[in-house]
Amino acid sequence: LIMSPAMWKWTCLVSHLLLSTTVSPLARQQPPHPKRPFITFTGEQAEGNFNHLVVDERTGHIYLGAVNRIYKLSSDLKVLVTHETGPDDDNPKCYPPRIVQTCNEPLTPTNNINKMLLIDYKENRLIACGSLYQGICKLLRLDDLFKLGEPFHKKEHYLSGVNESGSVFGVIVSYSNMDDKLFIATAVDGKPEYFPTISSRKLTKNSEADGMFAYVFHDEFVASMIKIPSDTFTIIPDFDIYYIYGFSSGNFVYFLTLQPEMISPPGSTTKEQVYTSKLVRLCKEDTAFNSYVEVPIGCEKNGVEYRLLQAAYLSKAGAILARSLEVGPEDDILFTVFSKGQKRKMKSLDESALCIFVLKKINDRIKDRLQSCYRGEGTLDLAWLKVKDIPCSSALLTIDDNFCGLDMNAPLGVSSMVRGLPIYTEDGDRMTSVIAYVYKNHSLAFVGTKSGKLKK
Repeated sequence: LIMSPAMWKWTCLVSHLLLSTTVSPLARQQPPHPKRPFITFTGEQAEGNFNHLVVDERTGHIYLGAVNRIYKLSSDLKVLVTHETGPDDDNPKCYPPRIVQTCNEPLTPTNNINKMLLIDYKENRLIACGSLYQGICKLLRLDDLFKLGEPFHKKEHYLSGVNESGSVFGVIVSYSNMDDKLFIATAVDGKPEYFPTISSRKLTKNSEADGMFAYVFHDEFVASMIKIPSDTFTIIPDFDIYYIYGFSSGNFVYFLTLQPEMISPPGSTTKEQVYTSKLVRLCKEDTAFNSYVEVPIGCEKNGVEYRLLQAAYLSKAGAILARSLEVGPEDDILFTVFSKGQKRKMKSLDESALCIFVLKKINDRIKDRLQSCYRGEGTLDLAWLKVKDIPCSSALLTIDDNFCGLDMNAPLGVSSMVRGLPIYTEDGDRMTSVIAYVYKNHSLAFVGTKSGKLKK
């Protein structure tokens, strides 16, 4: 783990915070140390809830997305710059936003909730997307939060009409010799005609370029996007896909999701709605999204099912964990938090589990599914997107680890769930967040809980 001095200072601060909340039995027998004061930061306004945080890995500076504010903080939480993003007159029924054309709906002062915060290292800018005007984004200079651009003239510029802070997830794919791509995944809140649930966008060098956030590819029939069909809403009226986490690894971009589906319980003739956690995978270079595959994931311990995904984080195995998992130290490991059951998304049970997945094993399951489908076995098994079962079509071709799909047998669903390895459970204080890293060959996980506890 290589860090700048400023980043090390920030890491030490977090480590102190986490370590001070976890006391071993040996430590309890020793005289307590005097309490060291925590460094804290409080926003400027009562409504200024904090939504997202990113840390510049080069400088240790912290960027905080809040309601109506973007803050730039030093590594010891001193305010360096503040950028105001709201409130402003708006109405969620205005589409396009009233800043583009006159809206007949009544306008009221509306808060701007930060929904996505990403550092674009290549162009030294911050991408800050909010809830105003159907979800437009600002591009801010990292140094002073000066507004470099705020594209809003085209429908591609409106990313999501959902006002919740956790409704959008973005992953930047960077290139050395061409413009970067931004993969955007978002809940659509019943408006699939306006917003694709997942898409890849152009991230142009010029922040004011006309093509900023345009789809990587778009013609009359094919585009770099997936839209939820309107027919899906006739089966599940409140259908949506909630994106919990996203990352890139190798040739692929991944999103971890929570989505409703209808199942028939054993012995019942009626269907009931449950939530299923799924991993979605796309090739970075797939402009037509023929590589879209989703696979259900979950966890089980002592006969208890943990199926409602709460949080996730990608890390490396490290030498010690790698030996027990029979993988390499540099293999990607997903640390995930699930709560018990799969029926109540908004009121998750307090019982929760921390589970790990080896990403390579998930990819192997996806490859097996692709190979069987291209042998003509089974159906595409993606009910929400195709509504009805569509048989797989047979084709003579070799499917390797980096296969990116054709305009057949896509998009594809994996029916059998990939089960994670449970490594810790909590029955009374639901785990809600997780990060992890490798230190001296050991894998360390830091977990946040519903009551505000931190566990190492």
